[in-house]
Amino acid sequence: MTSPPRGRGWTSWLVLASCVGAVSAALSLAGFPSPLLFGGLLGGLVFALVSARSVAVPGWSFTIGQGIIGVTIGAIVDFDALADLGSDWPVVIVISIVTLALSVVAAQLLRLHRGVTPVTASFALVAGGASGMTAISRDLGADDRVVTVIQYLRVLIVLLAMPAAVSLVFHADDGATTGSASTHTTVAAMAYTVLAVGLGIVAGRVLRLPSPALLGALAVAVVLSTVPAFQDVEVPVWVQGIGYLLIGVQVGLRFTVASLRAIGRMLPTALLVIAFIIASCAAFGVLLADLTGVSRLDAYLATTPGGLYAVLATSADTGGNVTFVTAVQLIRLLLVLIAAPLLARWLTSRHG
Repeated sequence: MTSPPRGRGWTSWLVLASCVGAVSAALSLAGFPSPLLFGGLLGGLVFALVSARSVAVPGWSFTIGQGIIGVTIGAIVDFDALADLGSDWPVVIVISIVTLALSVVAAQLLRLHRGVTPVTASFALVAGGASGMTAISRDLGADDRVVTVIQYLRVLIVLLAMPAAVSLVFHADDGATTGSASTHTTVAAMAYTVLAVGLGIVAGRVLRLPSPALLGALAVAVVLSTVPAFQDVEVPVWVQGIGYLLIGVQVGLRFTVASLRAIGRMLPTALLVIAFIIASCAAFGVLLADLTGVSRLDAYLATTPGGLYAVLATSADTGGNVTFVTAVQLIRLLLVLIAAPLLARWLTSRHG
């Protein structure tokens, strides 16, 4: 089967940009999580399925997108919040590891569907770190189309369920519907982002890190955040949007009718596993509350598998222990990204 001819001039790019822009705007108005990532994915998907031509997206753009996601994750690492856990560290670590292990084991149900590898199944349904898993999945041998769709399906379900749980189960008022990322662009914020992306990509390759752009940028971002000039600096929303868009478009352009049908067939199984993961995390939240003495609402928000910014905003709006919630969510996020390369290598050697 021959590939579609390359687009000539700017026509194909304009059509692609129109598809991406229209879908992104619609998703943003609807309050969809990460509208630019999914706008890029769905817009690219529509273009790939409908257009008789293809566009050659430069490979470096995906690398830049990964770097931006890495910096965004690194910028939210709060050492003070982590230090405030004190004697609760062992409990938090154990519960985080157990919930991650449960999600990986349950995810293997996706392998009932033909063509789903152990790595793809694990990355698609691991609890937490949706943007990070989407960005590194292709580098680590997973099908990033499956990973992106199912990871953000989980995030959407978590975000839809959270207000109901907060008000009906915990009887708390919640007015949080948006993230807490900075909308301001400053010289410090741009310098921090550019330095972390640039140095991170180089460092990641020199150190031969798996997914060097994301993990390298994340590590450099954490180090730079200790510099006084970059303390409390956040990556501007529009820069984050570029990162999501660059990744989303390239994932979307690789969809085919066959891959779309395959993902559609596995959605019922994915929904079943997502429900199990959410219920398991809530159960471990109850255990975390009993062992640490925090409120059950704080423990529920701390263990919720996804929607980090919405979780932190909800904790702040309900008068919760934001420091505790932030620390637990960060620990699980970092564990996911650290464990992902090791898990991919182990699963590949075991089933390869």
